[in-house]
Amino acid sequence: MIIWISSYPKSGNTLVRSLLSSYFFSEDGVFDFELLNNIKQFPNSSLFSKLGIDTGKPLSVIKNYIKAQEIINEKKGIKFLKTHSSFFTVNNKYSFTNSKNSIGVIYIVRDPRNIVTSLSNHTGKTIDNAAETINENFIFSKSKKKDIGEYVGSWSFNYNSWKIFNNVNRYLLIKYEDLIEDTENNFLKILNFINFLTKSKRSIDEKKLKKCVTTTSFERLQHLENKFGFEEASKDELNNNNKRKFFYLGKKNNWKDILDKSIVKKIENGCYKEMEELGYI
Repeated sequence: MIIWISSYPKSGNTLVRSLLSSYFFSEDGVFDFELLNNIKQFPNSSLFSKLGIDTGKPLSVIKNYIKAQEIINEKKGIKFLKTHSSFFTVNNKYSFTNSKNSIGVIYIVRDPRNIVTSLSNHTGKTIDNAAETINENFIFSKSKKKDIGEYVGSWSFNYNSWKIFNNVNRYLLIKYEDLIEDTENNFLKILNFINFLTKSKRSIDEKKLKKCVTTTSFERLQHLENKFGFEEASKDELNNNNKRKFFYLGKKNNWKDILDKSIVKKIENGCYKEMEELGYI
């Protein structure tokens, strides 16, 4: 069964996957980028190509989301899958997932005012255009030629759509700001939630947990990227296709110091209800 690691882009998904992959897929809890390969993205082009589906036809891909997940679930055990997609349904018929294939979601949310700078850097958009994206029906793709687009929706829609799992007590909300401020305790919440979903009585390895936290600090991730590069970093087409820094500003990313008041107002007007609910306003 699938546990989703879901978020709007640039909201902390990579940090959560780094923590999980170092805990579940290493012996000592020491993180390296290779461990992230244990948590695949969904949707991804290679899986649908293997199914003989034309990935150039979006509706054909969406129609086969469930079939692809059934194939993933043929192997017993829990699978973590990363997505930036919203939980959407097309034509009242084709849904992103269902209860037969998914047992829960860890949803990471971040103040949209702080997403803007990271999103601008990652996509190559101006700050103003990135701010507009927050309130638009956004389709996210690493590569226009190869990757299947993720139907993100607006920041508000994405956040609200995954609450469907809350109706069956299979939803964990993690605020990026809390995760950064107190990584150890918030990661413990995540591990306890996974034990709850899987009905596991396995005790938490506290020594390993602490090692996961120390080896996934922003400074260390930034160091690893500087030394080895990072596959998920996007290319800068205006700069000889050199990759943009994925681990970009960290705690230096503070909207109060960076954004113009007009951009702040634009974001807050579009996301006010959800931002108020989350305590961002």
